[in-house]
Amino acid sequence: MFECVINISEGTNLDLLDDLSLAAGDSLRDRHSDPWHNRSVFTLINDANALLEDVHHLLEAAVARLNVTEHAGVHPRLGVVDVVPFVPLDTATLDEAVALRDATAEWVVETLGVPVYLYGPVNGEERTLPFVRKHAGIDLSPDVAPSQPHPTAGAMCLGARHELIAWNMWISGASLARTKELAAAVRGPGVRTLGLAVGAETQVSCNIVDVAAVDLSAVYQRCASLLHECEAITRCELVGLIPERVLLSTEPTQWAVLDIAPARTIAARVRGH
Repeated sequence: MFECVINISEGTNLDLLDDLSLAAGDSLRDRHSDPWHNRSVFTLINDANALLEDVHHLLEAAVARLNVTEHAGVHPRLGVVDVVPFVPLDTATLDEAVALRDATAEWVVETLGVPVYLYGPVNGEERTLPFVRKHAGIDLSPDVAPSQPHPTAGAMCLGARHELIAWNMWISGASLARTKELAAAVRGPGVRTLGLAVGAETQVSCNIVDVAAVDLSAVYQRCASLLHECEAITRCELVGLIPERVLLSTEPTQWAVLDIAPARTIAARVRGH
């Protein structure tokens, strides 16, 4: 079984997002949309063949309906379908996820005509998504590309990785510069962060990329310990789903504070489908 966490550059048009959810088929387990980022995260989980079919349908629908040149939002993006990572679950392996990624990349170029950057294991080395964002179109060319650029879709980042947690802390009373300081202070091994302006507040946006080694509560406490008197973490926000083992290793009294819950685990969504 595999997870595919597709990040699409649209977070405000609910009718369109509902149509995209239908396109994702039976593999869809969760959708998280945010108007400030103008971004939606579709979490698909299924066996490989069924998953690929639903991924194809969702990518086709998004490329047909969206235009990256008209997009505005605080989150960095390369295209209307920005990030498509394949994640092995249960007994599946990362090598199998890489095979799904690479097959999808060829399909995207041949069928949709959208250039693709790869991340995860690439030519025997580990390439990160932040590296792709920093270098794409500058000194990094697409790994798979059509003969001409796509006029409205931009580019896609297709990855293969292990499970991660996408999770945000919303901050009040702090400037964007100050929030970027907090993000830098929280950043570390297994924790990637951005400081973003989100409406009247700011946000420390986190990707916990080493789920086994990083404790969400510790990240929260680290940020809270650095706040000035006029600053506060107003709320936390889980984007997508978490591995069940993360929930079980967290003190239940902290679940609500961290915005995690039994119903928001990968295992619960798979069992309940």
